[in-house]
Amino acid sequence: MSKNYRKTLAIVVGGGPAPGINGVISAATIEAINNGVKVIGIYDGFKWLVNGDTSYIKALEIADVSRIHFMGGSIIRTSRENPTKSPEKVKNVVKALEELKVDYLITIGGDDTAFTSSTIERESKGKIKIAHVPKTIDNDLPLPGCQSTFGYQTARHIGTSLVQNIMEDSKTTGRWYFVISMGRKAGHLALGIGKAAGATLTIIGEEFKGKYVSLKHLCDIIEGAIIKRKSMGRSDGVAVLAEGLMERFDPEEIKKLGNVELDEFDNIRMSELDLGKIVKNEIKKRFEERGQKIATPVTKDIGYELRCVSPIPFDSELTRDLGFCAVKFLLNGGSGALINVRENKEPPILLKNVIDPNTGKIKVRYVDTTAESYESARNYMIRLNPEDFEDKEQIEKLAKTANLTPAEFIKKFKYLVE
Repeated sequence: MSKNYRKTLAIVVGGGPAPGINGVISAATIEAINNGVKVIGIYDGFKWLVNGDTSYIKALEIADVSRIHFMGGSIIRTSRENPTKSPEKVKNVVKALEELKVDYLITIGGDDTAFTSSTIERESKGKIKIAHVPKTIDNDLPLPGCQSTFGYQTARHIGTSLVQNIMEDSKTTGRWYFVISMGRKAGHLALGIGKAAGATLTIIGEEFKGKYVSLKHLCDIIEGAIIKRKSMGRSDGVAVLAEGLMERFDPEEIKKLGNVELDEFDNIRMSELDLGKIVKNEIKKRFEERGQKIATPVTKDIGYELRCVSPIPFDSELTRDLGFCAVKFLLNGGSGALINVRENKEPPILLKNVIDPNTGKIKVRYVDTTAESYESARNYMIRLNPEDFEDKEQIEKLAKTANLTPAEFIKKFKYLVE
């Protein structure tokens, strides 16, 4: 028997997957239907809507979603189609949503999807009310306080387990591993995994204050850690490196490496760089040039393994709250906001206040390297510290391990702690 719905809510997922998407879809669907609102899921993000195609949809009922919050992935899938790349595509999306008689739109995604949401609201002249649920395992969206973006805690949990296994292999085989963690701009995921696993060291882009990170500087930190670890009688170790370090490399320095892919404007395709391989080759070369042998380091990228796993209870609970809050916000007359779980009924985060007008993207939340949580992480890493250069015996020990004189060691590495 058909129901007499008064309004229609559409749900769209954009960008890469993150654990907990289905939890948002489930909670939003249940809350909307319980309030007399029809719910449709749009398949594959905006992939079909940009062409005005309204056939890739599914009417969602409570029976369809009542237990999907335990599942990874997205029952309506996702895509990276970005309508804002073309005014015509935006018009097609709005027209398609109007044909579907959509009154409310919940978008689940990152910065691109958030900007798309605000653009759709503007193009529809406010007829379509929108709420955006922030989704990213990178944890880099500007939520208040220390709130996590959904999916981050699960990604850190699984990533930590993987790194712990790698650490055991490292210890067993007496070699180093360089683990590259997803995190396009910010180092939250790399630091969270490295800190929770107790990795030998973790390096994130935020710790470098200059415009660029030089490959030399990055490799000096790693080489110094390997030497210090070796001086302690250990030839094994795991370095977790944030993927976002590549965004901070000086393009001219990278071009000198050779075999780099350029786009039509002669810019380096950073996404095609193999950070682990670049670092591995440089570190191995340095030791060989000093007549030292080390077991060939192993590189491992971690990211895709984390995105579609089943959410841990933290994210299952958080996404239920987010789906509920998104529907409540819309049905109370709200629109154009980033949905978060609010304390003390504080107002929602308006998209216009967090979107950078110069880039059209949500402002990035970086790791605060002045916070005690970062200081704690640094203090448990094995890496060169100021104290290492204040102790004559320690300098001699480190220099001997590196097959350098104390003066050579100081000249090469002391700048790292200044």
